[in-house]
Amino acid sequence: MASAGCAVLQLPAIMSEPAWKPTSHDSRSAHLDRQHQHRRRQTQILRRRLVVSLIVLALIAAGVWVVVGNGGPGPSTVARGGSSDARSKPSDLPTTTTTTTTAPPPTTTTTSPGTLPQTGTFPTTTSQLFTANMVALWNGIVTDSVQVAIPAFFPESAYVQLKTVPSARDDFTERLVADYGLDIGAAHALLGPNAASAQFVGVDVDSAYGHWINSGVCYNDVGYFEVPNSRVVYTVNGQTHSFGIASMISWRGEWYVVHLGAILRSGSGGEVDDPEDGPGNPTYSPTC
Repeated sequence: MASAGCAVLQLPAIMSEPAWKPTSHDSRSAHLDRQHQHRRRQTQILRRRLVVSLIVLALIAAGVWVVVGNGGPGPSTVARGGSSDARSKPSDLPTTTTTTTTAPPPTTTTTSPGTLPQTGTFPTTTSQLFTANMVALWNGIVTDSVQVAIPAFFPESAYVQLKTVPSARDDFTERLVADYGLDIGAAHALLGPNAASAQFVGVDVDSAYGHWINSGVCYNDVGYFEVPNSRVVYTVNGQTHSFGIASMISWRGEWYVVHLGAILRSGSGGEVDDPEDGPGNPTYSPTC
């Protein structure tokens, strides 16, 4: 009986050891779990950095918009709708400078015909330029202004090309234009108190009297056409009157006045060429 009781009270040796021992499989699972947690922490850190970067970029973009879009140096935008008060005036827009490698558009500045070479084209009396020049001549006579009438006069730059005389530019200004001004004053005096009411009819040019002047004649280095004794026709109180243009010469197919009252002057004052009641008649003279 004693030995049997001892057998019941004695514990097996296995009960003194732990109930569970980690296996190699369990060790690998714990290692993978630690790696997963490490990667998750890294992902969270990267996400936080990305969010911070996006916030910084947004702040920078907002700052640039404030500078450029609200009072900064960038060009203003002109409103295209709404009331007229919303539209920017040209004077309100900032001045900008644009650099381009393409050729600029052509300007509207008129090139002086005298800077271009002469042609042998016979002048017409129906061109817009001839009509405008004769109107300028008439307006200069009515207002007694050589400046107003100067478009009808032979271009200075053409005269410098044309003449072989010394100091052609001085001769043009001090002789030809000075005489032109005196003759305009004389024609204005002819109109007298009727100047304001006088009505311009036109200029009668007999093209049959136009003739070519060769170079080397009359101190000319360039040839041209000349037409003498055309008629300025006008009316006063319904009555027709006229006076002459002593000489017109051509440049590039257009007639220009070169002597209004006389070619060879009788004195130092202004002259009127053959004033008449009625339209008068152009006459021929072999002038140059």
